[in-house]
Amino acid sequence: MKFKIIGRRYDVTDKIRDYVEKKLGKLDKFFKDESEARVVIGTIKDNDYIEATIYAAGMMYRAEASDKEILAAIDKIVDVIERQIRKNKTRLSKKIKRDATLDAKLISGATYTEGEETKEFEVVKTKRFTVKPMSVEEAILQMNLLGHTFFVFKNQETDEMNVVYKRKDGKYAVIESIE
Repeated sequence: MKFKIIGRRYDVTDKIRDYVEKKLGKLDKFFKDESEARVVIGTIKDNDYIEATIYAAGMMYRAEASDKEILAAIDKIVDVIERQIRKNKTRLSKKIKRDATLDAKLISGATYTEGEETKEFEVVKTKRFTVKPMSVEEAILQMNLLGHTFFVFKNQETDEMNVVYKRKDGKYAVIESIE
């Protein structure tokens, strides 16, 4: 894993740098490709804080934590990012299994009804707007992993730029571009 460690109003010592590389380096076992970690360490009032973003396998994992001790904050973000990675892998494996089951049913000649597929995310509104290839479900997953309320992505099915966002009622909506 490649590290970029930045100090904002904070002197990043070799001890802290080594601790960050050791702790976040353990997450490298989850990635097949080379991953990159961007870590920002700083201080706000009496607390130390750390922001970590890991870019790996086309995904982005992000966490923030603050504590009186920077080492405790580092431990917190490692736990949060590891939980995000495990959650992502579980969802993707469920999606792959569901898609494989659906393909097997279609190949066997069985009829497909809309009620058989369980949806993790419900898109309730689609908007068109003139303006990384991935599916809408992956974009929603990525948005949730980042903790954002919207996410811009290139739709792999339409090859156009789209925006997915979370509505106030907790459901999801997609904005598609038109020409």
